[in-house]
Formats: sequence, structure tokens, C-alpha cells
Amino acid sequence: MPMIAALLLAASLSDALTAYDDGDLRTAAKGFTESAQRGEPLGQFNLAMMNLRRELPGASDAKAWTLLERAAAQKFALAENALGEMVEQGRRGKPDPAAACGWFERAAEHGNGDGALAIATCYYLGRGRPQDMIQAHRWYLEAAKAGDVGAQYLVASMFETGLGVEADQRLARYWFDVAAKNGDVAAKAKIKVLDSAS
Repeated sequence: MPMIAALLLAASLSDALTAYDDGDLRTAAKGFTESAQRGEPLGQFNLAMMNLRRELPGASDAKAWTLLERAAAQKFALAENALGEMVEQGRRGKPDPAAACGWFERAAEHGNGDGALAIATCYYLGRGRPQDMIQAHRWYLEAAKAGDVGAQYLVASMFETGLGVEADQRLARYWFDVAAKNGDVAAKAKIKVLDSAS
């Protein structure tokens, strides 16, 4: 019985996601609300996003924040990253770079590529965190592995110049190639330069 119940719950959330994709916001909201009330982080997250996008009657940032906090308490990385974005954008009072970076770092630690990119940038720019190129490289590398093309290019450049990491031309070439294959025009040009120099 528990397995059947779990499958039915998963199907109802899947139906809500399909309804959202089809533009049926009312059905989606009903499904996400039911999921959120069961304490499911994906339902909480999706209902929060509908609040942030003002797709619900009476939608508010405060409701979104509460739902995201509940999902984040379950280490749901998408929610942690969204909380960081809300803080960074000033949707929860005055923008607070240090608090935003804290949420981004939690999201990154739980495997979120967007969180890795955001916390890397915190360290790279010294915004909300002390400037630290070793930490910036560490998190840009995680974002690069998660498929972020900009991070792939940055990691390649950091390997090329030795910024935050020991210089390694082989790894620089590897990451420029990955970025190029993912459509980064500057990376394609960089590979030509590297190849002509070798």
C-alpha cells in the first residue's frame, strides 16, 4: 500500500507539472498546493514560483518566501538558490549580498549548478564574501561541470592564467573545447589561438 500511495502522489505532482506546462495554472496551483501541504519540497518550490511570478490570486513574495524556506529546510537546492535570488534582488527587504551568498553556497553544496555559479561570482567579485580566487575557481568548476557555458570559459581562463589554481594549459584547452562545443564563440577563437601557438 505505501508504494501505491507514493506512486499516486508522484503522479498527481506530475499532472500538476504537465498542467503548468500546458498553461492550465488553476489545475497546476491545485496540484502544487496539495503537494506543498504534504510537505513535498518540489510542490512547495513550484507553488513559491507561482507566487513570485504573480500567477495566483493573492500571490506575494512573503508567501513565496515561506514556501521556499520549508523546501530549503529539506535541503532542496532549487529553493535555497531561489531564496538567495530573492535576497539579492531585494525581494525580502534591503538587498543583503552576504545573506544571498549564504543561500547560494548552501544550494551549491547540495548540487545546484546555478548556486555554484552564483557563489563563485560572490568570491570572484568579493561581493558578500571576501575576494577569494581559489574558492571562485572551485565553484566555477562545479558550475562548469553542471553545464554552464560561461563558467566553462571562466574555468578555462583561470587554468590558462593560473588565477586561483595552478596554471595548466592542458586543462585550459580541455575547458575551452567544452565551452566551444556548447556554443561559446570566444572559446572557439581561443582554441585557434592556442592551437597556432603550439
